[in-house]
Amino acid sequence: MRRNLLPILMLMVLLSPLAIDIYLPSMPTMALEYGVSDSSIQSTLVLFLFALGVGQVLIGPLADRFGRRPVAIFGIILYSVTSVIGAYAQDFELLQLVRVFQGIGACSTSIVVFCAVRDCYNREQSMSMYSYLNGAICVVPALAPTLGGLLAMQFGWRSTFIFMALYGLLVLAIVLLRFPETKPANTESSGRLYRWGRYTPVLSDSHFMFYAGSCMIAMASILCYVSYSPVWLIGHLGISELTFSGLFGLNAAVNIVACFVAPVFVKRVGNRNGVIAALVLMLLSAVLEALMQIIGPQEGLAAGFSFMLPMMLLCVGFAVLLGPATTMALAGFGERAGTASAMLGFIQMSGASLLVALIQLTSIPAPYAIASLMGITSLLYLAMMAMPALNHWHQEQHP
Repeated sequence: MRRNLLPILMLMVLLSPLAIDIYLPSMPTMALEYGVSDSSIQSTLVLFLFALGVGQVLIGPLADRFGRRPVAIFGIILYSVTSVIGAYAQDFELLQLVRVFQGIGACSTSIVVFCAVRDCYNREQSMSMYSYLNGAICVVPALAPTLGGLLAMQFGWRSTFIFMALYGLLVLAIVLLRFPETKPANTESSGRLYRWGRYTPVLSDSHFMFYAGSCMIAMASILCYVSYSPVWLIGHLGISELTFSGLFGLNAAVNIVACFVAPVFVKRVGNRNGVIAALVLMLLSAVLEALMQIIGPQEGLAAGFSFMLPMMLLCVGFAVLLGPATTMALAGFGERAGTASAMLGFIQMSGASLLVALIQLTSIPAPYAIASLMGITSLLYLAMMAMPALNHWHQEQHP
């Protein structure tokens, strides 16, 4: 059903990762220009993701009440306007505020994309669609840092925000011309727009909460990796911006392949086993990252490779996990897909940003910070999935 939606949904879903990845090589330069610390610059990523999550609690009911199309249009306009303001922000506090509203704009399109998939495709098709969309998302980390690095070299880092604005305008034109309304007629949207009762059926579902939590720890691991990478590779190891882009792009290329192979793998092993396999990969990545820092090279490009190569397992695990985990989290909420998608996004994005913000408050070096967060959370989830008493949390439910 509506298979022609996939290209449009892919273009819409790229707004969020573009706003994360395109200025990564410029973060050390931005810290110097604004006269702030590395952790302060990292906060621009954390604030964006936090807003991306919190905003969905506000936007989800709007998507159910007023429809997917007007919410998408609003979000793209907000994203584009705030990108322009960010390009000319002279005060760091204004840039941080811009990132919050940019996150709210991006979340509007993100939630519409995931609602449209739930609206238009059955359960098996949805798993594939989510994985293909995640594959499209993974294209951005492969290309955006290199593009951002080249733009920054020629025109300064502020040009990356101008690029975000121009891309937003392109997506807006396509949505206005080609994106139809997908909200089902049976969508629950009566009563007050914001009320606790709207969220209670979602938050009281242990199956939903378990798999929303698994999405959260995967996102936290990726955000930790993304936010620490430029600080460690460029700031600590002295690797150039373009070399950083190449290393980052190599891992992103692995992620792209994994996202397009993941639907085939998950279809063969099942959703629950797919999540288990992803968590095992994340745990292995954490162990290897710590080991490489102990026994591997400590300087130059070789040290950069020793930092980045274990992250390939994280990228693969992330690609494998999101499709089946998202599918199982949302499967029981067809009549309130907007609200359920909003809560999933809130838990995944805002929860991940809080976890990363907490670990950034410590003085743990980047490799060990990433390994600690990823290793502890994935091990905890694997332990819960091994407990028979908790089977109702994670066993696949069949309608």
